[in-house]
Amino acid sequence: MAVQEPIIGIDLGTTNSEVAVLENGSPRILKLHDNGIVPSCVALDQKGNIIVGKEARNQILVNPRATVCSIKRKMGTNEKVRMGKEHYTPQEISAFILKSLKRRAESVLGQSISKAVITVPAYFTDAQRYATREAGQIAGLEVVRIINEPTAAALAYGAQRENNQRILVYDLGGGTFDVSIVTIENGVVEVMASTGNNHLGGDDFDARIVERLVELLDTEYHLKDTDDPILNARLKRAAEAAKIELSDKPFALIQEDHLGHVHGQPVHLKYELSRMEFEEMIRDDIIETMDAVSKALRDASLLPGAVDKILLVGGSTRIPLVSELLEEKLHKQPHSEVDPDLCVALGASIQAAIEMGQDVGSVLVDLTPYTFGTAALDMMNQDPFHFVPLIRRNSKLPINKSEVFATVVDSQEAVDIEVYQGEDPDVRNDILIGKFFFKGLSSVPAGNQIVLSFGLDVNGILKVHALEKRTGRDIHGVVENAMRSFDEATIDASRQRVQTLWGDEEEVEAPGEEGAEEEAGTDVSAIRETIEEARQVMEKATPEDKEDIIDLIEKIEDALRKEDMEKATEFHEELDDLLFYLES
Repeated sequence: MAVQEPIIGIDLGTTNSEVAVLENGSPRILKLHDNGIVPSCVALDQKGNIIVGKEARNQILVNPRATVCSIKRKMGTNEKVRMGKEHYTPQEISAFILKSLKRRAESVLGQSISKAVITVPAYFTDAQRYATREAGQIAGLEVVRIINEPTAAALAYGAQRENNQRILVYDLGGGTFDVSIVTIENGVVEVMASTGNNHLGGDDFDARIVERLVELLDTEYHLKDTDDPILNARLKRAAEAAKIELSDKPFALIQEDHLGHVHGQPVHLKYELSRMEFEEMIRDDIIETMDAVSKALRDASLLPGAVDKILLVGGSTRIPLVSELLEEKLHKQPHSEVDPDLCVALGASIQAAIEMGQDVGSVLVDLTPYTFGTAALDMMNQDPFHFVPLIRRNSKLPINKSEVFATVVDSQEAVDIEVYQGEDPDVRNDILIGKFFFKGLSSVPAGNQIVLSFGLDVNGILKVHALEKRTGRDIHGVVENAMRSFDEATIDASRQRVQTLWGDEEEVEAPGEEGAEEEAGTDVSAIRETIEEARQVMEKATPEDKEDIIDLIEKIEDALRKEDMEKATEFHEELDDLLFYLES
């Protein structure tokens, strides 16, 4: 009997991504010479090759124009991003990340992978969900299911728990925020309510710190030219590091050398940021998330005391202010016994096993966080912008809803069917996400009945069906997104473009030590090249800079002798930074 190809679970995150699989009844993150966390960064190296993950993230300091991070925030838009000399769609950049995760899974499992369950924020729009599916297609993956991140986290949490619970899932990641009320009852994971913000997360908190550093460079160091991409990349990295450090310590020292020159003298930044100051910077953002918690509770018709547990998801939930305000609001201490960075991918792998037909003891019942409807003439008020909801927010998925409408003039041969997402009674205040033209209607008096049906599937993809009742003529459509989703030809072209840059597919090898040795060998080779370059630069350097170079080379050599690649890489990055500024 042939071995069934596994379906992998993928958390495609703003800051980091992970891939997981269910083995022997337990979900596990697939690790390849690391902790399994892959930075969601894509870059072109000096030879024009694609690199993904930690290596790409490190490169942003020296070549920001060839590096892309946080692409998730642009999903569902037509906005292209520059990487090197070319511009790429969000789907294409995401496809590189997905191909890297796919390759990781194939290396660890020792077999080909072609199917995946991918998670998205609960508050992702129809457009963003379609873009995620398209990214999977471009990467060579069949996306068998898209599930919401809080739902995946609840699956991971409830996988081995038989007791019934009502959980509030607070998901604050690098770029998005969701809060969901989830019940786990007799193995059924059911979402009761969900809300959030697709543009609120750790990236915004980093930006607050960067704003403070730019202000400091201006007022205290008199450095005015702060628009340089490399300078901004360094400040962002320093801000992110400080944010992480402040989760465990009351103070973080931000120290960056050679940021620029004022009157011919180099500018070296040194600033101690306190947790209290940082929390004041982001307090309004965190309070906004608490308002969303209140909204989710109202939608679920629950009082705070009815919540059994608070589950924290996403790296930004490590900020102490988050737990402090949640405990103050709900009178319960939040839980993070399932790793906030990994629980979404673990839950995705559980859903992947369900899609494979495995009995994992859990059943998922998800919902839509949005209301979908259409525009129709309100005969009572003669208002042509009247919003008629068909699928209400927090409806369980899948769902189909129909409503009958009528033509308003004699011999009307066509109707525009506009699909909106929103809550406002005036469609001009809602979001137009699709438009269909139903022509060839019967030439009859006004009042010709048109039955309009909306169907929302478990992936959150909306399908539209319109039927002329008297003749049975109909049209079908899929709301792919408000910005015109890719057609098959475009997907094929993007797939070819991505594959060409990615390079020829390598044969899948079973995991072993050889890969680790090759990877380490490549790192050492790159480090040796930089050391050689540094020795050449020393000949023209000032005595002070020469001393710094020698010091870093000695530290690197010492780390290599001790086979401490982590330290060697850290000092290598410092040396690389110094060389860049000396040569620029």
